[in-house]
Amino acid sequence: MKTYIYLITLITALLFLESCGNKDKKTVVDNSPAIAVTVNQVKANNNSPFLSVSGKIQSTNSADLSTRMMGYVDKVHVNVGDKVKKGQLLVSINNADLQAKRAQVNAAITEATAAFNNAQKDYNRFKNLFADNSASQKELDDITANFEMAKARLEAAKQMKNEVNAQFAYSNITAPFSGVITGKNVEEGNMANPGVPLIYMETPGEFEVMAMVPETEISSIQTGTNVAVLVKSIDQTLKGTVSEVSTSAKQTGGQYLVKINLEETKANILSGMFTTVQFPIERKAATSLVLIPTDAIVINGQLSGVYTVSQSNTALLRWLRLGRTFGDQVEVLSGLNADEAYIVSAEGKLYNGAKISIQ
Repeated sequence: MKTYIYLITLITALLFLESCGNKDKKTVVDNSPAIAVTVNQVKANNNSPFLSVSGKIQSTNSADLSTRMMGYVDKVHVNVGDKVKKGQLLVSINNADLQAKRAQVNAAITEATAAFNNAQKDYNRFKNLFADNSASQKELDDITANFEMAKARLEAAKQMKNEVNAQFAYSNITAPFSGVITGKNVEEGNMANPGVPLIYMETPGEFEVMAMVPETEISSIQTGTNVAVLVKSIDQTLKGTVSEVSTSAKQTGGQYLVKINLEETKANILSGMFTTVQFPIERKAATSLVLIPTDAIVINGQLSGVYTVSQSNTALLRWLRLGRTFGDQVEVLSGLNADEAYIVSAEGKLYNGAKISIQ
């Protein structure tokens, strides 16, 4: 009985101590400042019942200029944006070794020419002696062989000179056509390596669109089809015609390349602008696209996500599965529904659970 009373007393004391301890506990409050953020509301864009794909404008005539010889760059004669004419000198590469080789070849040609002239005189003389029965067949054969070898050595020396002259053409890079310099990867004193592009140029005013079409729709697209090309950056719709349709997606990630020639226009378009190409191909059913800006996408390795707003006003990173790109926007296939809010920009570094203040 005494043991029972003792246990009851002990349990009561422990419960009393625990209740006192709970009163002494203080709730931890997060006093960190909230990060100011800007949010957008996802809106579903209803597609027209016609096929629309993303594309990119490029010049119909462009070139990446490189050299076949290694050497230091003596001078770059142009800058990005310069207009150049066909044959104009763009880059000069040091060719001191080629000059020495050309001098050697010229000396070899002089020597071979002298030997050839001498062998030719001997051949003509012995041919006349043989006709007068004053020389044997063996002597004529030896002289003839000597003449042919001298002739071959002279021809070889001349071909070596042609080779050197061809190499000189690669030490002075010239414009293959009239156009505009759009980029350069070299400065004076840099080492030029064979096959590495040094200068980029294109012909202004002549453009085409390269569009990527999914495999489910490529069989419906034919060359000569008239299409509408929306250039989002200038908010204009241009006319174009399908000029090429690829029959393989081996090098393009499962989508098929379609080339579209643009009609002449006074619109201020430039290479690299993104477009939306609408083909007059009726789809089985209209679909709804969920698009968000590419600037809002968070990349972590091979994962793509976006920060959303939780019910307690904290940042919540949500992983997405993305689809096609339409200019500065990307299609969300899963992970974000229509009418949900997502964070576009923040005045601090965001992380999961970060306190946020919506501006």
